[in-house]
Amino acid sequence: MIKIALVHDYLTQRGGAERVFELLCRRFPHADIFTSLYDPQRTIELGDRLVHTTVLQQIPGATKYFRLLAPFYYPAFRSLNLQKYDLIISSSTSFAKAVRKRPDAKHICFCHNVTRFLWDTQTYLREYADYQHLYPFIEKMFKMMRKADLAYAQEPDLYIANSTEVARRIQRTYRKQALVVNYPIDSDQFTFSDQKEDYYLVSSRLLSYKRIDIIVDAFNKLGWPLKIMGEGPERKNLESRALSNTQFLGYVSDAERCHLMAKARGVVVAALEDYGLVPIEANASGTPVISYGVGGILDTQIPDKTSVFFHQQTVSALEVALLRSQQIHWDHHLIRNHALSQFSETIFFEKIHQIINQVNPAWLCNSGSFVPSIS
Repeated sequence: MIKIALVHDYLTQRGGAERVFELLCRRFPHADIFTSLYDPQRTIELGDRLVHTTVLQQIPGATKYFRLLAPFYYPAFRSLNLQKYDLIISSSTSFAKAVRKRPDAKHICFCHNVTRFLWDTQTYLREYADYQHLYPFIEKMFKMMRKADLAYAQEPDLYIANSTEVARRIQRTYRKQALVVNYPIDSDQFTFSDQKEDYYLVSSRLLSYKRIDIIVDAFNKLGWPLKIMGEGPERKNLESRALSNTQFLGYVSDAERCHLMAKARGVVVAALEDYGLVPIEANASGTPVISYGVGGILDTQIPDKTSVFFHQQTVSALEVALLRSQQIHWDHHLIRNHALSQFSETIFFEKIHQIINQVNPAWLCNSGSFVPSIS
């Protein structure tokens, strides 16, 4: 049996990238897990699996203030000893792609995006206004880090992108081709309902680029009930501009999140998403999506069947889309079947196993583990 290492940037939060990594960990139960920082209370459920970390784990407060350690992640990942592994599968939006491998090993990178804070710095810093005054220093540091990012981006043997949009970015920034495999959802986690209640739903980290301000303002004008799940630095600002028809729920349990998804009239997304699992999760619940129609959303949604698009990130454009969504007679069973037939774990891993066996035909898949082929 070949030795597999699973590597993720940092396990200090629970977002879409971490949920995909959780699927990989479940699929490859005998693989060893590596990351720079690990906080089991704030990230995915790994049970009793041993998680190997880097020297950064020893820094007090590192898991809480992990973004401040940006210059140190590349050296940390380069220091990991992965020489005994035949296959390295990295899950990365930034640093994990930099790990070393032995010459005859293979490295497949699930690239959720190019390193956004390096290649779209101004947008990134808008989310963290406290650091704006440090921009001249940050830009000098990021200029050096971009060179390292480009160099280490050449390490993987194969890139897998979660969307056509991300594949374009990988080609444009790293000059590497990427296969597009749309990421799945845990379909068993979501319940279906065609009995909708009178509210719309947002499920998102409260960051400026998510453009939840547009959503709040649109619902201020319409007066419709809106529930917002999630935490983030923009919460106070959003609460101050929202009227009484909007409710901020903060963190909710997985069970409550699934219930809210199933009962909502629609889930609203205003960000330019690299890919976006939330719209697919909504569909799996039988719920349509009202979304900004640019980026990864184009890979997963069917206009007027599973979603309504708006094409400008403005209050008026979103308002028109919301009004239009109420005029459509949604087939909630069709919406759910679309998600389950296109974005299931089964379909995803069938594609991944085909790719891995193409990388090395001597490996065959057997119940989620890889063994040498017998020919």
